[in-house]
Amino acid sequence: MRPRALVLAPMRGPAWARLRELAEVIYEPVPVQRPPGRYPAAELAARLAEEHARILITDGDEVGGPVLDLPLMAVACTRAEPVNVDIAAATARGIPVLCAPGRDADGIAELTLALLLAVNRRLLVADGDLRAGRTREERERHRSWELAGRTFGIVGGGPSARAVTWRMKGLGMRVIAHGPDTPRARPGIDRLLAEADVVSVHGVPVRDSGAFGTPGAFGTPRPGAMIGAAEFAAMKPGAIFINTARPEFHDAEALVGALKTGHLGGAALDHVPPDPHHPLVGPLLGMDNVVLTPGIGGETYDTEVNHSRMICGDIVRLLGGEPPLHCVNPEALGV
Repeated sequence: MRPRALVLAPMRGPAWARLRELAEVIYEPVPVQRPPGRYPAAELAARLAEEHARILITDGDEVGGPVLDLPLMAVACTRAEPVNVDIAAATARGIPVLCAPGRDADGIAELTLALLLAVNRRLLVADGDLRAGRTREERERHRSWELAGRTFGIVGGGPSARAVTWRMKGLGMRVIAHGPDTPRARPGIDRLLAEADVVSVHGVPVRDSGAFGTPGAFGTPRPGAMIGAAEFAAMKPGAIFINTARPEFHDAEALVGALKTGHLGGAALDHVPPDPHHPLVGPLLGMDNVVLTPGIGGETYDTEVNHSRMICGDIVRLLGGEPPLHCVNPEALGV
């Protein structure tokens, strides 16, 4: 009999078609076929049991406790890091956990480029002026420095950092970086902040999110956000700050302060507090040198094709008795 798979994430592409040939699929992607939100573990366990599913593909549902007490063949998270999965418990039960590293790297890099241009060239403000009937007489207030010859500083690493690097070099920018996989010869965080005209946060693993003690000291926890008041103060006057990674990687109150004083020239954030009435959202919404987007960096059809290729490909390998390529706990398979 074909195994049953409960799939709670959007999928597409040839690998997805191949999985449907080998498994009986119950497909309920968010938010297309079920209400928005995430299954808590108890509800998810009940849903899996109801469907007699032995394979789970999820994006952000809570995978722990009663879910992992079920006789699952595999759990797959379509994110780069399966932070919603209790890895230790899955490993103890011999359940392999699959993920999709780098699935959205190009999407994030393209959004980073778009956000940088939007802030630096004041595109949203210029569009608003034009729609309001203000045209040539307003052009002077939209003057900016060209990006060619400027320095783009990457805080972090991973696939999105690599994807954004060649795009910024294509604009003629000098790229410097500081992160967990950065060669020691590269500048430390202090030098990066002092030299960069643009500081952009990318792909810092959750386990390293507090690691900015001394330059290059990733893995050494430090209380508070990676980029706080001291880091914003150390940036060049007029610098642009971009965060397409996680909102907790910077101190939102310190960012608002640096923007209000004029020390920073602008900011672009792909993640803001979900509550529009949050006390730190209002000030940002009132600044014309700030561009905000609701976490859309990885929202591309190509991202879905990418994670489908990695996740479905690995499940097909498991069904064929082969080791998966993107398993975070190979010891669960005795590897």
